[in-house]
Amino acid sequence: MRYDFLVKTYETERIKVVSVWSEFRDEDLPVRPRGGDPRGRSVREQMVHQCVSENLWFLNMLGIDVNAPPLPAVETRLEFMKRYAEDSGKRLAALRTKDDSWWECETKFFDAQRPRAWVMVRRIAHTAHHRGQQMTILRMLGRDLHSNYGPTADTGGLMQNHAPTIYAYPSLKALLDGEAAGGAKSPLPGAGGKTATERPD
Repeated sequence: MRYDFLVKTYETERIKVVSVWSEFRDEDLPVRPRGGDPRGRSVREQMVHQCVSENLWFLNMLGIDVNAPPLPAVETRLEFMKRYAEDSGKRLAALRTKDDSWWECETKFFDAQRPRAWVMVRRIAHTAHHRGQQMTILRMLGRDLHSNYGPTADTGGLMQNHAPTIYAYPSLKALLDGEAAGGAKSPLPGAGGKTATERPD
């Protein structure tokens, strides 16, 4: 299928969302980028936005309804993770059934008409944008970061230094089971004193 790459990308992106959420703690949920400034979403508001906006995009633009409330009944970190994992899993299953003509058919994107494949690219970019904001908040909180796309300062530094990619968990199931049991993330080696910059010395 011509658009299988979009399905496979969404499959990994949904795991990356839950993985970043697993790096937070429940006490982090009210934290904003700048305390007292409501313009910057709190960690909880970012999770709400991801769940609600993705549900609306899929429902209204892609015609995929998972028939579930987008938000958990109890808004804890783990419950957000479980809710999003379940709903995005249903969306993934629906996407796997679509043929090329479905992807190329135009749909309403706010006030414009766009092919569904175009909308999906925008959805993936939208998700990555907010995930980057959340990773910045994790750094502000002084937390370690496992890999999301590749090495981080905590997995060994830069690719040029042959730093490895180390995911927190080997699978989404292992992630949810591990976090429900109190956490069992992969250990991180740290950067070994090397700075995380591509600037030559």
